[in-house]
Amino acid sequence: MASTQQTVISSPRISRLREFVVAFGNLVETASGEPEILREGSRLLAELVGIDDWLPARYAESSVTGYQQYLLHADSRERFSVVSFVWGPGQKSPIHDHTVWGIVGILRGAEFEQSYARTSDGRFVEQGAPVRLEKGEVTAVSPTIGDFHRVSNALEDLPSISIHVYGANIGALKRSIYEPDGTSKTFISGYSNIEMPNLWDRSRDTSVV
Repeated sequence: MASTQQTVISSPRISRLREFVVAFGNLVETASGEPEILREGSRLLAELVGIDDWLPARYAESSVTGYQQYLLHADSRERFSVVSFVWGPGQKSPIHDHTVWGIVGILRGAEFEQSYARTSDGRFVEQGAPVRLEKGEVTAVSPTIGDFHRVSNALEDLPSISIHVYGANIGALKRSIYEPDGTSKTFISGYSNIEMPNLWDRSRDTSVV
């Protein structure tokens, strides 16, 4: 049975998330297009998830009712959003799309990503074997590179957490979930939280000595 030691965070360095948000905002502002955003954004996200001392405990809570989707930041022009996904043991998503680019990095635990392709008659078939993503690894989705997948917690006994960056306010987008036969259902995911972490109170920045 897989097992991963979980990090106990007593004093989150929220400044890391603030610096990431600022850097990503600059990238979105200056990038020549989606390929640059995915390339450079993946590098920035890899740096963020490479150190696990910044995510407040409130946004790392799992639930037996299903995976949790916590909004950590939304760009004021809704050009991108940052979300923590918390997967309890055995939890998984349906096959779904995103309709915008997205970058995913594993902060804790591990996840399986199964990509799908749509056939000419509308069915969904697995595209290759499931990919196991470990802590620190980053992947991307987009209508231009492949937008259909299913995600699951790779651990049987512990939660896993991934940090997602999307090219829109993802919780407000109209998207779809799919059955293998192509049957679809429209949904708007929303978020599991009603308050976001305060990135801007520098008086509480524990990285300042």
